[in-house]
Amino acid sequence: MRFSKAVVKYRVPILIIALLLMIPSLLGMAGTRINYDMLDYLPSDMETVIGQDALMEDFGKGGFSFLIVEDMPAKDVADLKAKVEQVDHVDTVLWYDSLADVSLPMELLPDDLYDAFNTEDATMMAIFFDSATSADVTMDAVREIRQIAGEKCFVSGLSALVTDLKDLCEAEEPIYVALAVALACAAMLLLLDSWLIPFVFLASIGMMILLNMGTNYFMGEISYITKALSAVLQLAVTMDYSIFLWNSYNEQRGRFQDNKDAMAAAISATLTSVVGSSITTIAGFIALCFMSFTMGRDLGIVMAKGVLLGVVGCVTVLPSLILVLDKPLQRTRHRSLIPDMGGFAKGVVRVFPVFLVIFVLLIPPAWNGYQKTNDEVYYDMAQTLPDDIDYVIANSKLSKDFDVASTHMLLVDAGLPAKQVRSMIREMEQVDGVKYVLGLESVVGSRVPEEFLPESVTEVLKSDRWELLLINSEYKVAGDQVNAQVDRLNAILKRYDPTGMLIGEAPCMKDMIETTAHDFQVVNAVSILAIFVIIALVEKSVSLPFILIAVIELAIFINLGLPHYLGQSLSFIAPICISTIQLGATVDYAILMTTRYKSERIGGREKKEAVRTALAASIPSILVSGMGLFAATFGVALFSDIDIISSMCMLMARGAIVSMLCVIFALPALLTLCDRAICATTAGMRGIRGARHQHKEVVKA
Repeated sequence: MRFSKAVVKYRVPILIIALLLMIPSLLGMAGTRINYDMLDYLPSDMETVIGQDALMEDFGKGGFSFLIVEDMPAKDVADLKAKVEQVDHVDTVLWYDSLADVSLPMELLPDDLYDAFNTEDATMMAIFFDSATSADVTMDAVREIRQIAGEKCFVSGLSALVTDLKDLCEAEEPIYVALAVALACAAMLLLLDSWLIPFVFLASIGMMILLNMGTNYFMGEISYITKALSAVLQLAVTMDYSIFLWNSYNEQRGRFQDNKDAMAAAISATLTSVVGSSITTIAGFIALCFMSFTMGRDLGIVMAKGVLLGVVGCVTVLPSLILVLDKPLQRTRHRSLIPDMGGFAKGVVRVFPVFLVIFVLLIPPAWNGYQKTNDEVYYDMAQTLPDDIDYVIANSKLSKDFDVASTHMLLVDAGLPAKQVRSMIREMEQVDGVKYVLGLESVVGSRVPEEFLPESVTEVLKSDRWELLLINSEYKVAGDQVNAQVDRLNAILKRYDPTGMLIGEAPCMKDMIETTAHDFQVVNAVSILAIFVIIALVEKSVSLPFILIAVIELAIFINLGLPHYLGQSLSFIAPICISTIQLGATVDYAILMTTRYKSERIGGREKKEAVRTALAASIPSILVSGMGLFAATFGVALFSDIDIISSMCMLMARGAIVSMLCVIFALPALLTLCDRAICATTAGMRGIRGARHQHKEVVKA
């Protein structure tokens, strides 16, 4: 109570401090780098990551792109190549004229090498950058190359992908937030009892969102998915806490003459309830930190921090705002549009066996769809972008005109004899889907000594430690065909050079597939175990955690199973994150109802009456919370052209509705069915029997 009274007493300084904190928060937000490269989150001890570091260390090369030029004379292409070479952070541009030095007559160039870079109406050059794939300077270089090259030129490669992704995200993000705020505000205007309070909530939550985004500065950088989702998620998840304080304050006003005393009592009541509620949500986000694919840790830390700040804001900034604006808030109150739910609750409990049957019947198809959806996820980040974006157009042309869908890079020991390297290249070119292998040996064959090659070529392809080879593949990244190809190429490589490394987008994607498959199991287990323990401690029960988690897990299975039945494919990160987020964010609905049910049973009510009362009392809060989460995410899902953002927001929106329906219809049925077991395994309820039965025993006595 001392804390509550201090908040009330120092309400004006609290608001001044909160407003002043917005200045460093905005600066911190602007200074936090956003990472658009998913491959950066692979564990650092993986061979593909080590190889990428070696490429940068020994060759000074990080990013890699192809530039496709259509309908341009060879002389103009050579001029274009010279201009591209002058772009900052472009290290090397390889075209077939790179090899046409005076010391190497053109007739000695192999025909297949010439054909690899040319078709009837298009030519292709390979561009190496001296900076990392997703570095800001690399993205600036890609934009400048596009500007120099003009409309008939197309830049492909992972650096082009992250450039387009960044530009699209930055264009869409202000609209995400505006949509989330507008729709969440509309939901609150409809469901709350004041026309002004939604705007007060948004002001308080908005400050905490800015504070959360500003403190990300200390993390160095965050992923674009974290940036896109965290504000929307924090708004949706922490809105409940604000609603609880407002309802508690209005209830306390009937008990206290002074509104300051009422607020102090409301803060105390809210703090107790909100801390218990937020722990499950924070546990869900913390579970993401157990992913070895560290983007989960990125999202988990930011969102756990956001929920914690949401709680802090709810018991400091929001009470201060409400007290300062108390008169207009009271004048703009109105009757809630949510009707009394007593009759509805009575009907649900009366036919509870029907909902039990529905619950059981839904399990097999939901589980089947859930498993199939997990098997059908995609890993190719190009699928997250719209078809009309520059990168996707360039990739389509690369595949169509040159039959190249992905490029691998090979690092082999520089001391490996040329004869063995040539033998290895021949073997690799026989692997299904390999278009060609480009290296020093493939350039000169056995007819020209390496000394005859221009230095500009040899320094591109060889260092003191490594020789670099490029392998162009007909198979798209992240597919079964290219993964089998990577395995076969690795097997050949290790026979010739056990220290050699196969790197590039496809090998990294293969590592990502293997890493995240394991992560999915770990995160699910950690989140369920953590929330099970929290519910057991909060409810002081052995049986209730099983019942509550069963209800929410069914909602998760339904939500994540629907994409399979609707013929939709999700990004690999969506099921991992959504299953944890949905469990942590919506299990509160079940806890709310169960806590009231326990209270009613301990108070002596018969089981059906206790369940009915708990359901009727909980539905308004569950509706406001569920519809708030739905509103904050649904608009973003419809608007975004980035599939990974759109699909995750749609899953969160749908998950809120499905969880809400499962808690309203399935949980009362399970509480009624398992009442005897709950009473026997819950502290404070042991020995409770039906109130009517107790009454009969009293009459007999």
